[in-house]
Amino acid sequence: MAQPIRINLALQGGGAHGAFTWGVLDRLLEEDKVEVAAISGTSAGALNGAAIKTGLLDGGRQGARDKLEWLWQQIGALDHVAMPDWMQAFLPDPGMVSKSLEYSLPYVWGEAMVRIMSPYSSGPFYRNPLEPIVAQFDFSKVCNEHGPALFVCATQVRSGKIRIFTEANLSGEAIMASACLPTLFQAVELPDPESGEIEAFWDGGYTGNPALFPFFEPRFPDDILVVNINPLHREAIPVTPPEIQNRINEISFNSSLLRELRAVDFVQRLIADGSVQPGRMKDVRVHMIADDPLMNALSVATKTVPVPSVISQLKAAGRRAAGEFLNRHLDDLGKRQTADLRKMFG
Repeated sequence: MAQPIRINLALQGGGAHGAFTWGVLDRLLEEDKVEVAAISGTSAGALNGAAIKTGLLDGGRQGARDKLEWLWQQIGALDHVAMPDWMQAFLPDPGMVSKSLEYSLPYVWGEAMVRIMSPYSSGPFYRNPLEPIVAQFDFSKVCNEHGPALFVCATQVRSGKIRIFTEANLSGEAIMASACLPTLFQAVELPDPESGEIEAFWDGGYTGNPALFPFFEPRFPDDILVVNINPLHREAIPVTPPEIQNRINEISFNSSLLRELRAVDFVQRLIADGSVQPGRMKDVRVHMIADDPLMNALSVATKTVPVPSVISQLKAAGRRAAGEFLNRHLDDLGKRQTADLRKMFG
């Protein structure tokens, strides 16, 4: 039997929309011709990355699928009052759920409160809602030298610089830091991976969503598969306050990825025209799985409120998108790039 093709996974953050990535990973784990060598994840991508790594070490591919399912059952069970279960039953389309949630009174009140109150206002009663979930991860496996390498991105608040947590310094706090939206959560304080000093961290999406440069080390394969959950393009111009805010967030959280992809394209052209000798710089091949039409139908509401019916449909969409990618491009992995980088940022 031929050796599986080793790839790197770059997993974007996007709140509960990370269930799309769950579906992608669930389908990829069924394909024994593909092996995950390294994972870079931000926010929901970091949670998915920790789940897949611990699951692989616990029980192989099926263990990883089971761990991802457990994770999203936990996320779907987080308390939310803006979309009760009875309402979900009458709104099966994820776009309808998103719109209904966006204009529901509890959600509107919550959004208004975020603009006038700080997450520090709750004082000693504050608790990060992700804490009980990440506390259940076995960090002896998350930080294990075996299995795929795992990189988690966060943003240092004081400097505004990107920080990458690796197996040497990964913890539940690092994963919570990677998912720390500053309008919703208090900054997470933990040792900076570069200085060792205690620093405050916010969501990694501001500086790396996800970070690609950890894959440029020679020990990792050349193929990078990006799972994108923040649409790069929206046809309709946002006009309502929620639509405007949502598009601002999408542009902000895609900007760091596009910068890195532009740099990758620049290096590829230098190598292609002979300006750089082969082997002097990493010549990576980029692939992407996304479903922009679905994500265009959703909004920030279903990112911040984990509605079980939407999570289920996002998983199904991710499986379909991954299946279509494998049908078209499985034979391209390890040989040629399938993402059109110029089209993305041109």
